[in-house]
Amino acid sequence: MLEQRRTTNVLLLFIVVPLVFYLLKILSFIFIPLISSMFIALLFLPLMRWLGRRNVPRLISIIIVISLIVVGVMIGVELVQLSSKQILSNNTGFFAKAEVKINDLMLYMQDKVGMEYNPDGNFLSQFFAKDNIGSTVDFVRKFLTNILMIVFFTILWLSESINMHQVLNNTILKRKHTSVKAFIKIERDLITFIKVKFLVSALTGLFTGLACVYFEVSFPIFWGLFGFLINFVQMVGSFICVILLSIFAFVELDPTSALLFFIISITGVQVVFGAILEPIFMGKSFSINVIAVLIMLMLWGFIWGIPGLIMAIPITVFIKIILEQFPNTKTIASLLSGPERSIKSIKK
Repeated sequence: MLEQRRTTNVLLLFIVVPLVFYLLKILSFIFIPLISSMFIALLFLPLMRWLGRRNVPRLISIIIVISLIVVGVMIGVELVQLSSKQILSNNTGFFAKAEVKINDLMLYMQDKVGMEYNPDGNFLSQFFAKDNIGSTVDFVRKFLTNILMIVFFTILWLSESINMHQVLNNTILKRKHTSVKAFIKIERDLITFIKVKFLVSALTGLFTGLACVYFEVSFPIFWGLFGFLINFVQMVGSFICVILLSIFAFVELDPTSALLFFIISITGVQVVFGAILEPIFMGKSFSINVIAVLIMLMLWGFIWGIPGLIMAIPITVFIKIILEQFPNTKTIASLLSGPERSIKSIKK
């Protein structure tokens, strides 16, 4: 009887898990703002508690937090505008130079590899054609809708209209002491992740922009902002930033030692901040298996696209902490952890 029940539970698991992921994908327009707002609210919970201890009304506390978020968004918009103005006012003939170099490269690929290419057409205009980039108006509409929904859900989280601790207690954990312990760990780890990731990404973007200024690579503000944003995509973001910026520098700079030193510099920035300082700041308790990171990036990237890539690691940490609360799932949680923690869990 026990064996039959266990088999039934396994079969139900195989049915329920794909259904859950399917619903997450279909209802992404709700879940993406909801989960994003949860991480934002967690980041500001210590400030809310600090204001509460000083008898500041909750409504005033929420207004202060939302004001800080709006200021942050305005700073981001201003940086985007500065980078856009820098690109539009470019007088260095970059695009003409890029067209020549890309044509030469494509002709070389056609000669060596047999790749078809039409040299009479404008490669850059073909690449940025409307059919390839989609509708700008539709993109802006979706972006503004997501921002408004994130603000709305953030207010609900901060006002405790959506109480995460209560949700955990009533649904997954069902035990008050366990739910409190799990919530404290989730809050501590996710706040650490968000703070460290923001700081490391900001420093990465800053030094990437400074490297562009030093080596006289065009659009340093744009590349600094790009380096900051793409760094939120764990592991993959660093490679994308280095590859795209190296291609850009190859087009603009002559193939001399300056180009080589520039590529070494931006690679060094990614290695120092991403591979050395970030793990030190995160601490051993936050370690996640590299294979688990890659799998989660692919999974959440497939389900939610770019927002999924950004939120993949925080979601993984959340799942790992929940799995650690049950004896039957501690083995799975140890597999998600780094090598040292996995060995310790197995020994226990």
